[in-house]
Amino acid sequence: MARVLVVVPFPMDEGNVAKRRAQLDAVRLGDGISFDYRPVRIAPANYVSQQDSVLADVGILEAGMTAQAEGYDAVCIDTVSDSGMSALRSVLDIPVIGPGRHAMLAALMLGERFSILAMWDRWRHLYTKTLAELGLQHKCASIRSAGLQPNNQSLLAGKEDEFFPALHKAAMRCVEEDGADVILLGSTTMHEAHAYLAERLPVPIINPGPLTYRLAEAAIKLRLPHSRASYPSPSDVSNERLSAMGAIAQGL
Repeated sequence: MARVLVVVPFPMDEGNVAKRRAQLDAVRLGDGISFDYRPVRIAPANYVSQQDSVLADVGILEAGMTAQAEGYDAVCIDTVSDSGMSALRSVLDIPVIGPGRHAMLAALMLGERFSILAMWDRWRHLYTKTLAELGLQHKCASIRSAGLQPNNQSLLAGKEDEFFPALHKAAMRCVEEDGADVILLGSTTMHEAHAYLAERLPVPIINPGPLTYRLAEAAIKLRLPHSRASYPSPSDVSNERLSAMGAIAQGL
């Protein structure tokens, strides 16, 4: 049985973790793989500034750094920011999958230009950073926000009647005005809107979280780790110090 650790980017209770775990319903995986969800202990309130990005990297690194020693075969990061991905790759030999860059690369298997559909515009810097790192600015037709305030705990629950049509309207503008032939959901917090949008859009729409589960499964079966040439190991692995920071953040 292959085991995958999914690092949830905010501290949360089991009820809200279950909303993240519901992403598994969107993808068919074999019986030979299981997923565990672990919230971080260190996190910003949201991902809207450079300070937030630093805290997110540290929190996700701390939550996932012992995954290999715990017997996991891969790690998936449950945020399109891909926070902590590079850091975890430097300390782990098992595959570490971030949904942001992998959704963009998958979009290019389906079409020529993609748009990123966001909840609100304050997440824009997360996408422009990844686009620049991949050199894919010319493949991005647009980044459009529906102007909706996200909730990283309850996700879209109770707001479907307001949020789903607003997201559909923004997505159609990506297609009709910007020329996108593939749409990416700009956050794993938006996964509950995927089925609604997929039924109503004339182009494919990628659900980034479930995509990482499938890619993790493929990486495990194909025995494909990340390259040490790109992600060299640190001279000193700071597990104990990071764990102490996590304990302080959690109030232990």
